[in-house]
Amino acid sequence: MSGHNGGRFRVGVAAVALLLGGLAAPGPAAATGLEFGPGAPVNPATAPAGGASSHGDSASSKTFTGAGPAGSPVVVTRSTLLAACPTLLHGSDGQLLGLCTDVLGQTPAVHVLDNATGFPLARLSIAKGSLLGGVYAYLDDQDQVVMVDGNRDLLHIAHHRGPFGIWTLRVTQRIPLAAAIAADDAVTGVIPGYDGRVWFVTGNGTVGVVDTATNAVGTYQLPAGERVDNSISTVPGTLAVTSDHALYLFDTNAAVPQPRWRYAYDRGPARKPGQLSWGSGATPVFFGPTNGYDYVAITDNARPRMNLLVLRTGAATPQPVCSQSLFANQPASGTENAPVAAGRAVFLTNTYGYNYPTLPPDAGPSVPDDATFTGGLTRVDVRADGSGCEVAWESATRSAALPRLSVTDRHLYTAIQNGPGTELDPFSYAAINADTGAVTDQALLGSLLGNPLQTAGTAIGRVYYQGTLTGIARIAPLQ
Repeated sequence: MSGHNGGRFRVGVAAVALLLGGLAAPGPAAATGLEFGPGAPVNPATAPAGGASSHGDSASSKTFTGAGPAGSPVVVTRSTLLAACPTLLHGSDGQLLGLCTDVLGQTPAVHVLDNATGFPLARLSIAKGSLLGGVYAYLDDQDQVVMVDGNRDLLHIAHHRGPFGIWTLRVTQRIPLAAAIAADDAVTGVIPGYDGRVWFVTGNGTVGVVDTATNAVGTYQLPAGERVDNSISTVPGTLAVTSDHALYLFDTNAAVPQPRWRYAYDRGPARKPGQLSWGSGATPVFFGPTNGYDYVAITDNARPRMNLLVLRTGAATPQPVCSQSLFANQPASGTENAPVAAGRAVFLTNTYGYNYPTLPPDAGPSVPDDATFTGGLTRVDVRADGSGCEVAWESATRSAALPRLSVTDRHLYTAIQNGPGTELDPFSYAAINADTGAVTDQALLGSLLGNPLQTAGTAIGRVYYQGTLTGIARIAPLQ
């Protein structure tokens, strides 16, 4: 990873579309009028939904309310942090925060970021842990960053603006977890239950819960040989965990973690190119048309094409709703991205062949060794009667970021690649009509140094922020 010089330019939607060869065409079918809600109840232990985690909320829906910049010419501002910024957060105070990994030393740090420019205002270095330890964190109900550092300490980190507008960051609570986490292990994801206890999962498959009032920790060990390489999700009474072999649901009301059920999926014969681990690349997502968590969804790693797996959340045993094959128009498919989901609609990207600048040290070989990033974006709807799923549309859009959905303006926001399919293809901000799959807005972000690394952006007001290999891209409507 390397640094990036900031730049500012103005882009008209029509001009950019012409420059980049036109807008992507929608799939063969259009799906209109479906309600994108309700969302799961806001977790009382987190900041408001939308900016509370890298996936938006504890249900990992990747949705937000309010309109984004779609429909307007935009100004793109790029800031230099000399760090990759996969996690952008904001709480009740609207202040943009970032969890970024330094180029030199690969050390994570929490940043207070200027909402107007994306430039850093304060920084707090964090003890280095796993690669994913620098990705998954959340904001609690006091707008504090909650994460586990490389010393296996659960941290609460507050930000404060003092005299003369000077920002500071400080650790307000530190709970050692070393007694519950092996020395050769590291936390992958952390999220609170609705009762305020903090749940975590480690790479080697330890699922734990921490009572922050008493510091008591309870754990459950997944079967030997199962790893967890993605984050975790909670809704009232339930935690979802995806290992590299199975999807688990846990009862978050239990004093000690214990699975309610386990559902094994097709993990395929090996890691696919464009993925960081062997198995599902998806953090589980809760969604549904009744209470916002009727269903839980992940993707598998079936060969040659992955499937969307949707199961009922409230059942005492696994009850699959569908196993929907994805990206029939592509020779192969797989993803490192979790689904985006709202109401009965699920949006998925194909990251097969995506060229990550670096891989976790234990990622293992991919089969094949390499592949072209052909991309693909699709929407799958669960039928109204819950009897199965149907593909609503599919496009060839090459999403290079994890999209976010505005349930207000009905657009997906992401970064895409345009060009012949090489590593030098430029990256562009894009807004995509969620009902048709058509790309409606684009603005150039840059080439190699503007790589969004398949990470999610976030929206504050109508401004969209996207982390990149080199810092932050800020996309705002032209005033």
